[in-house]
Amino acid sequence: MARAARLLALLAGPLLVGAGPADDGRWLAGGYSFSDELGGFRILGVAGTGTKGDPIVLTQELHSASAVILVIRADGPLPPAAETVRAGMALHLRLETLNASGLAWVEFSHELQAHLGEPSTYGDGLSFDQVYGEAGTVSADTFASYDRNFEPYDRLLFTDGKVDPKETATFAMLITDLTPSYKFYLVQDPRIPFS
Repeated sequence: MARAARLLALLAGPLLVGAGPADDGRWLAGGYSFSDELGGFRILGVAGTGTKGDPIVLTQELHSASAVILVIRADGPLPPAAETVRAGMALHLRLETLNASGLAWVEFSHELQAHLGEPSTYGDGLSFDQVYGEAGTVSADTFASYDRNFEPYDRLLFTDGKVDPKETATFAMLITDLTPSYKFYLVQDPRIPFS
């Protein structure tokens, strides 16, 4: 009997340690939900509150060397704004991204969209911290440089690096929204070498 209880505890342990998706496939953390519902990649885990001291860490696996779209929703109470002087939403996000595409990535871009398929403009309030531009909120472990473009879209382009197949790249960013909306999109676009 004790042996069966230990076996049950071993099998149930991983289920209790990490959070999994809700019944509708959304992963919940820090008052947000994250979804891979538009395809091309798979979310493996999500944890954190979204603050500077405890960013949301989203672990994912990209099966394609084409753009994929992460759907982000404000699905609950957001963390208190005590850490920031910003109006609206401030989401500290870290993406741990496994290259499962079979091709090397030599650049990687992230673009915010308030409406799917439409570039985010200055007027929609959504950006990679465009208004405040706090230092140290954007980084990548496998790319040495990045460009931050705000108009006519909100985009980060990471360059000067490479992510081989089966390697993981980690990207950190601060997403702000002065007029928070319920749902927005993060387009993730790995770039492969041209021959």
